[in-house]
Amino acid sequence: MSDTSSSVRTAYLVAIVGGVLFFVLSVGLLGVWPARVIDAQTRAMAPEHPLPRTAAEQRGRVIYGREGCASCHTQQIRYLHQDMARFGAPTLAWETHLDTPHLWGTRRVGPDLSRIGGTRSLDWQYTHLFAPRSVVTGSVMPAYPSLFDGAPDRPRQEARDLVAYLDSLGRARELAAPEGEARARDACNCPDDEMAQMAFAGTMNTHPARARRTDEAPRLPAGTLPRGQQLYAAHCATCHGERGLGDGPGAAGLLPKPANLAEHEYAEERVAAALWNGVSGTAMPAWRDLAPEDLASISTAVQNLSVAQGDPPVPEHLTTLGARVFTANCVQCHGERGDGRGPAAESLLMAPKNFVRQRVSLAEGVRVLRSGVAGSPMAPWTARLTDAELVAVAHYVRELYAPAPQGDIRR
Repeated sequence: MSDTSSSVRTAYLVAIVGGVLFFVLSVGLLGVWPARVIDAQTRAMAPEHPLPRTAAEQRGRVIYGREGCASCHTQQIRYLHQDMARFGAPTLAWETHLDTPHLWGTRRVGPDLSRIGGTRSLDWQYTHLFAPRSVVTGSVMPAYPSLFDGAPDRPRQEARDLVAYLDSLGRARELAAPEGEARARDACNCPDDEMAQMAFAGTMNTHPARARRTDEAPRLPAGTLPRGQQLYAAHCATCHGERGLGDGPGAAGLLPKPANLAEHEYAEERVAAALWNGVSGTAMPAWRDLAPEDLASISTAVQNLSVAQGDPPVPEHLTTLGARVFTANCVQCHGERGDGRGPAAESLLMAPKNFVRQRVSLAEGVRVLRSGVAGSPMAPWTARLTDAELVAVAHYVRELYAPAPQGDIRR
């Protein structure tokens, strides 16, 4: 009997010692050792002076964690071609060196946010936080009206801090490039490691909604109006409104306001460029994740919203006056041909209007000249121009409209 008890005790002792050793070994192999490897990799591959977070961004990170944003959003671009095509270069360890505890997340109910900085305008971020479905149809993201004083354009400090944090994501690595990328690649010392090299291949940020300041756009196939109207209702009406009047549910918090599409006549190539590249300096994102056939259909729907307005006869003296006023006051931004390529254009956050590819109604043109466009570099001109000069130059810019032949969109 005593031999049996001794054997049982020995078995228990062996099991306990084995369990403890297994636990210690597991912690060492799965916790301590990887942490030391990652710490060493971070020190070796990080820039000498990585961009630290501001006080507002640090407060925003706390709010991000408090509100459970990591439950639906990841902050880690994986070493997968699908991730790289959607978001950009995979996340390097040093990018998260300030994250203690980390907020990587494990689910993508919403998109990954690793490169969200600079992808959306701040006014869009505020509007999205205040009422997500006002700018993203069918969004399952909860609203956060408690961070605002009753309206999306009245954010409280917590909303400002949270948006500041979101806008910082991805910025440190982007600012460190190209020297930072070269340093990280050298420190990696992994020329034969195909997966490791994926972190340095391709574009840093490939987010399909990120606006790009260019008129280049791919050639679009023929679109269909019914499909375009369906897509417009799903993606565009939230800001531009059902009839294109710029009065969608998301418009209230955006500055500058969404374009009144009914008051404009757009050339095919202008709509294609706006859909493919977005409109830099505004909340208008790019839609590069949509199929070319869908973009062409949306273009057809947008052009169909334009309300045709007959031009009254323009006296010759007004035409001459309009040309003179335009040359004296407008070419600096809009260019001599009115194509938005004046000498001051590159220094402006928003590209000036290209009157060759879009024509505004006479009434809207005069209104813009009188009142300016809030949130844009376009200021009121009533202090410098007379009523006759305002009307004359509004007529003149309408005459600059010269769309390319259908289907002749520049690649």
